[in-house]
Amino acid sequence: MVSTPHPIAYKQALFMMVAAALMITFGLTLSASANCGFVKDSDARALCRAKSQGSSGQCGFIKDSDQRAYCRAVVDKRNSQCGFIKSSDLRSQCRAETQSSNGGSQCGFIRDSDRRALCRAKSQKSTGQCGFIKNSDLRSLCRAVVGKNAGQCGFIKSSDLRSQCRSEAR
Repeated sequence: MVSTPHPIAYKQALFMMVAAALMITFGLTLSASANCGFVKDSDARALCRAKSQGSSGQCGFIKDSDQRAYCRAVVDKRNSQCGFIKSSDLRSQCRAETQSSNGGSQCGFIRDSDRRALCRAKSQKSTGQCGFIKNSDLRSLCRAVVGKNAGQCGFIKSSDLRSQCRSEAR
């Protein structure tokens, strides 16, 4: 005599499969966003969450008007919004990150050499530019984000940058 499994066992198995699929699907997004919770600065934390969730809703929590405009422009990929940013370095970085082609040309306007190299590395999608960064934390962030190697985040001393790195290097 062949016994058939109890109908409740089928329901439990189906529930477990659906739950596992949801955890895999949404768990990846939540884990990247969860790293943002360790960022101490509230503006940086909101920017981190907005970027990792791909939603500019978090940008509204940013107090600094330049950072808020940068957040909305970058997350929504709207280059036209970069013009509202007063800081020339941040405006150039914004334009570089939101331009679909030749964004690296805007990086040349960034005065800080480390930030300029980071901008070029991101726009060219090449870790070669990371070698020009003097600050070791920014250099590791660059290698992790551009090279999609989250292992580099462990070398970062600053807890805020390390959390940012872990959310971006995926």
